[in-house]
Amino acid sequence: MDGTTILIILAIGAIAGWLAGLVFKGEGFGLLGNIIIGIIGGVIGGWLMPKLGIHIGGGIGGSILIASLGALALLLVVNVLKKA
Repeated sequence: MDGTTILIILAIGAIAGWLAGLVFKGEGFGLLGNIIIGIIGGVIGGWLMPKLGIHIGGGIGGSILIASLGALALLLVVNVLKKA
């Protein structure tokens, strides 16, 4: 992986984590936390969407959408576990 690829992954993760943090108001984890949540969300979204039969177009927009949906799923699980 070259430096450009890593920067793109971090940017998509940051955007996805930030968007997920907006949906779960007040549940943000700061910039670094949001990047981590977004990257993990991207992995979850990339694994979960095809399993559910959901196929979103490629490109940056599709990647951000998939990562955001995965980050939302991750934050939902974290919130449920925090309240338990």
